[in-house]
Amino acid sequence: MDARLQVRLWLLQRASAAVLAPLVLLHLAVIVYAVRRGLSAAAIVSRLHHNLLFGAVYALFVLACAAHVPVGVARVAEEWLGWRERDALAAGLLLALLLLAGGLRAVWGLYGA
Repeated sequence: MDARLQVRLWLLQRASAAVLAPLVLLHLAVIVYAVRRGLSAAAIVSRLHHNLLFGAVYALFVLACAAHVPVGVARVAEEWLGWRERDALAAGLLLALLLLAGGLRAVWGLYGA
């Protein structure tokens, strides 16, 4: 792999991890709050529907996941499965696009529609 690309991917994964860490904690806190309050799925959706702040937070969550996960998956495919570097990076890019499309569609469905 080109050394510059390897450094960029490494930095992308570390930067996205720095964004993901507090978002995961916030997500878990929201889950704990909802469970302790005994909220149903319908009650959660009604509280979050059209909430711009939560929509923005979860959109950022999706973007960070779409940047972070595919880099790791590509490395695993290369190192553990023996895939060629080009194939592993292509699979990672495809996964990034799928995560973006599915995640942003879910955020839009809950917060925007």
